[in-house]
Amino acid sequence: MSWAVRFRIRQQVRQSLWAVPLLGAIAGVVVSRIDVALEGRWQLPAGWSYSSGTASSVLAAIAGAMVGLLGLVVTITVLVVQMATGTLSARFMRLWYRDRVQKITLAAFTATFTFSYALLRRIEPDSVPDIGVSAAGVAVTLDLILLLVYVDRFLHMLRPVAVAAAMAQAGLRIIRLMGDRSQVPYGESGNGSAGTLGRRKPDVRVRAGQSGAIQAVHTEGLVRWATRHSAVCVLPHAVGDFVIEGGVVVDVYGVAGTKEARRLRGMVALGHERTIDQDPAFALRIMVDIAIRALSPAVNDPTTATQLINHIGAFLTRIGSSETATRRIWLDPAARLRLVIPSRTWEDYLQLGVSEIRLYGVTSAQTSRRLRAMLSDLAEQVPADRRPAVAHQLTVLDRVVASSVSDPDDRRLALGQDEQGIGGAGRHTAVDRSG
Repeated sequence: MSWAVRFRIRQQVRQSLWAVPLLGAIAGVVVSRIDVALEGRWQLPAGWSYSSGTASSVLAAIAGAMVGLLGLVVTITVLVVQMATGTLSARFMRLWYRDRVQKITLAAFTATFTFSYALLRRIEPDSVPDIGVSAAGVAVTLDLILLLVYVDRFLHMLRPVAVAAAMAQAGLRIIRLMGDRSQVPYGESGNGSAGTLGRRKPDVRVRAGQSGAIQAVHTEGLVRWATRHSAVCVLPHAVGDFVIEGGVVVDVYGVAGTKEARRLRGMVALGHERTIDQDPAFALRIMVDIAIRALSPAVNDPTTATQLINHIGAFLTRIGSSETATRRIWLDPAARLRLVIPSRTWEDYLQLGVSEIRLYGVTSAQTSRRLRAMLSDLAEQVPADRRPAVAHQLTVLDRVVASSVSDPDDRRLALGQDEQGIGGAGRHTAVDRSG
């Protein structure tokens, strides 16, 4: 089984809503068997003893209640999917399916159901699982508390600003993980540079067996393979790019011929859509999607867009202050180049985070003022070599606003800066830069 297949299986398990509940159902049966083994060894107080009829009624009621609660959670899930897809971003749902609280809630309900149902078979006129009936009652109480936590969590979690905060944290977590890997800045190595390889014809071209987006790359495996064969592997596409069937996924230099194309292909995971595991820009893409949806004429909610800009600014500040995002070559222990993967530059991240919000929010003074304040903060915090790109975005924003807003007073307002868009403390003053 290739690395890519194992990666896809892990993705399916993480995003499935049945795997963890299935484990909960199995756990319920196992615990019921343990309970049967313990019955009779401990003497419970008289108040915790049940007749066979009472025990049967209690366990039957609990089993039925769990089925009802499972149906309620499924209904809530369907409604959440409809609401989130319509008001947030369809891309966000791929990450929402991974939520642990949702899976734990479903697993707890199924475990309680199978536990109660399994104990029903053990009830006889002269043998009642008193411990199990009491444990089932405690489990129902905990399940109800868990249900309240579940509802409360998603009522708060699915607010646009909460989604933005979660996406920013997820993207930054991927950035940190990328920094922990064995990467070095782009440039020369013991056997040349990536730029030199780009001017040569590859010795072997490994092509995709199916169409799909590049979800992840097994960098350690590719480096080991290239080191063993004294070769260099170059990926022509970045993580997140879509590759059609037959498209090149790996170029190999330094090997006259290789029969391991299938193995190399198995180190690049393709899927129907992007995932965040090795693609921090996907988190930024989701935040921008929510912001521009809020700016659409059908919604017309620039305040939500302003809140999204807050977290986009925090994300871009971290990207702009880190070299990790622009690292793209891997060396072996002898400092020889072994792997090259295209990655997004600072300009790419900045354009992704700003351009579409500027395009769709140009007529909103609140949006343009907050966007300008965010860019001004970026210009102060990123390294000097990255400030020209920020200055360019500020110039474009001023030019677009000046050409789109005809009224002088409205133009002067839109060309100002405000941390809250409109209504902030006003540490920035409005200046007419329309020329």
